[in-house]
Amino acid sequence: MNIKFKKLNKTIVNCKKCPRLTNFIKKISTEKRKQNINEKYWGKPVHGFGDNKAKLMILGLAPASHGGTRTGRVFTGDKSGDFLFKSLYTVKISNQNFSESINDNLKLDSTYITNIIKCVPPNDKPLNTELANCSNYFISELDNLKSLKIIVALGKVAFDNCLKIYKKKFKINAKFQFKHGKKYLLPDNKILIACYHPSPRNVNTKIINLKMINQLFRKAKKIASV
Repeated sequence: MNIKFKKLNKTIVNCKKCPRLTNFIKKISTEKRKQNINEKYWGKPVHGFGDNKAKLMILGLAPASHGGTRTGRVFTGDKSGDFLFKSLYTVKISNQNFSESINDNLKLDSTYITNIIKCVPPNDKPLNTELANCSNYFISELDNLKSLKIIVALGKVAFDNCLKIYKKKFKINAKFQFKHGKKYLLPDNKILIACYHPSPRNVNTKIINLKMINQLFRKAKKIASV
């Protein structure tokens, strides 16, 4: 990990800009979930992880209450992550088909995974002030990833908020519609691809399946030359 990312990640982990989120994380980590009652929760903001020379970014909205907030790594230890990493292994982005803990030897090929907001919000609904507070961390991740070509946004909320940050930074008024597999050219020449979120609800209702997400990631890899 390079010095810029080490500094950024340390700042993210120590961030307490949003009292509502800080208190909610503390509540989750203290009360815990029954099946994780004997575990020590990470209980802090969760930074991104992956290859510092990534050409591909996978972007979610926020860490899960008993996923990233428990394990300390995004899309790790929850059902959405289970589905995601089955796909990433199949398309040869990750070296294994699971993500259980920060010590499970997971490695990503030219890919970086992160969230728009680094703390889990109540009901998965961050406030606009919280999104604004966290936006500089996402911008710093983009700035640090010098080789980045593609951003795959998992879910409409992540997609919309990524665009909101871009519109503020680049003063643009473009209207991009969320549609699975649709790609858009951003002002800094990166390509944004919309993807249904691999949540249990979307998987169970067949809004998304492994074939669909595999096809999307293969397309993203090809465009990014990964």
